[in-house]
Amino acid sequence: MFKMKTPLAAGIAAAAAIAITAGCASTDSADGKVDYTKMSSAELAEYLIFETNSFRLDQPTQEGTTVRDRQVQDELQKVCSETRNRPSPEQAGKIIADARASVQYPEGGIQLGDWKKGRELAWSGFGFRVGHNVDDHSNRDVGGNCYNCHQMATDRVGGNIGPSLTGYGKTRGNNEATRKFVYEMIYNPHTYFPCTSMPRMGANGLLEEQAIADIMAYMLHPDSPVNQ
Repeated sequence: MFKMKTPLAAGIAAAAAIAITAGCASTDSADGKVDYTKMSSAELAEYLIFETNSFRLDQPTQEGTTVRDRQVQDELQKVCSETRNRPSPEQAGKIIADARASVQYPEGGIQLGDWKKGRELAWSGFGFRVGHNVDDHSNRDVGGNCYNCHQMATDRVGGNIGPSLTGYGKTRGNNEATRKFVYEMIYNPHTYFPCTSMPRMGANGLLEEQAIADIMAYMLHPDSPVNQ
């Protein structure tokens, strides 16, 4: 269900068969130890993750799998990695079609939630993290991490990887077409932009329906700081 594209593993999966997987034949030094200087960046990343026990790959994750499972790309991620996020027209068409098929809409239509709750979620990176301090979803809501890529309201400083969303609702309005677009972008942005870097928050089960509604309200409600 859940496949996380981690910074290291994302650059690894494009290499279908590398020497490190076959016993490091091309990277052995004279004394039998691994020679890092002969490794490509992808080989070194895969070696460090999967062969050195530097990572607890057996550690359970919040979605009920293991850290090792998170390193395995799904079919979409493989295509995007192999094409360096430039899929062919045929590949892009399939990505869009699959993304559209993945979207599940709320019963009763797409409605806005509580923009105040949405503000907290949009500026929160909590959730699905594992390590020495594992995120406990039972005592805190999973955040959308929107601020990491987008500037949103002017009362805080966000990222610039994605487009600025400041004034989004004021510019686009709170109408059915806008709500549908925003919902689909949060749920599965590949519906519009195949091989985008934006996470599939709904399709991958990262955000629940109410959380998406609250974040949408933060973007679109006229009283939200985003639209002041």
